[in-house]
Amino acid sequence: MMDKKYIQDQLEVAFPEAHVIVSGDDGAHFHAHIISAAFVGKTRIQQHKMVYQALGDQVGHDIHALSLTTQIPEEAQ
Repeated sequence: MMDKKYIQDQLEVAFPEAHVIVSGDDGAHFHAHIISAAFVGKTRIQQHKMVYQALGDQVGHDIHALSLTTQIPEEAQ
């Protein structure tokens, strides 16, 4: 069983300047909303790959399902 706080901490380490919100209370299904300048110039697919890479093998194992919303700061305003 995974904890949303752990996922949020992992993403904040990977994207230190980002605004990260992780929701999901069943221990397996989560949603992460990440606003980061690291995503500038990247396609949505590239942004999502960056997030999956930050979480490593946990996605698909400890994290059964993860939906993502990724944005650059200008999109979030």
